[in-house]
Amino acid sequence: MKLGVNLSFAIKRWIDGPQLASIVKEKLGIQYVQYTWDLSDPWWPEQRRDRIAKSYARAFKDAGLSIESTFGGLASYTYNNFLGPTEDIRHLGYEHFRRAIDMTGEMGIAAAGMPLGSFSYDDAKNPARREEIYKIALGMITELTRHARTRGLSTLLIEPVPLATEMPSSAVESLRVMKDLDGQTDIPVRLLVDWGHAMYKPLFKEDANMEVWMKHCGNYIHSFHIQQTDGGLDCHWSFTREGLVKPKGLYEFWKKYSLTSQTYFLEIIYPFEAEDDYVLSDMIKSTEVIKMAA
Repeated sequence: MKLGVNLSFAIKRWIDGPQLASIVKEKLGIQYVQYTWDLSDPWWPEQRRDRIAKSYARAFKDAGLSIESTFGGLASYTYNNFLGPTEDIRHLGYEHFRRAIDMTGEMGIAAAGMPLGSFSYDDAKNPARREEIYKIALGMITELTRHARTRGLSTLLIEPVPLATEMPSSAVESLRVMKDLDGQTDIPVRLLVDWGHAMYKPLFKEDANMEVWMKHCGNYIHSFHIQQTDGGLDCHWSFTREGLVKPKGLYEFWKKYSLTSQTYFLEIIYPFEAEDDYVLSDMIKSTEVIKMAA
């Protein structure tokens, strides 16, 4: 079972590259990393942004760790991005991802991704508008694959989300996105599927399980986020808590589907008010729980 970590746990706490790399390697004992844009905002002026981002990439490389992808974080997820109601908002989502691709290329990392965004209240309830905006978003993503190829990236990632006002949310919608992009892009676009999102019961009901996702989208899944959840909210708890996601189940799922290249990225998000030493201790314990299950 290939275990990695999204650096979301570190934001506002451990922002020195060598120190953070040491925590991942020595305290968590993890080899594979997903870098979050919350550590270096794609909108920052390029010279300072890239200097900061490349310092993280260099620190992790020097520590012998592999950053496999960069991904949108809490700040990025705040906005409507590609699914916004106006051309201005959608274009800003496009520019946001383009700048993140530029940053990722400067870091020497092969993949970058984010959710597509969110419809407005009115557009979410209007099937014709949803379809119109969806097609615009697909065109934008297709254009971005061309830019990503010139910056040295080999893959773009889209994360499905557990909200009906966003797209894709369900496995069926996600499969549609993948098929609609097939053959249209300069580099592959693939899915990053979050276990907590997939198990969101209020939206998916009896389909709130990862088996449904493998049935529909298995060939398109590049990697996973793993988190603990109660199925009622998008919790992003650590695995020191009980919930629907069983560590042993993660391992059995890995074996059942003969996964090899995919990575389980721990994406644990703590309240900003949580005490730093607690966060680190909890991350260490959570990682140990996952490793013991394997």
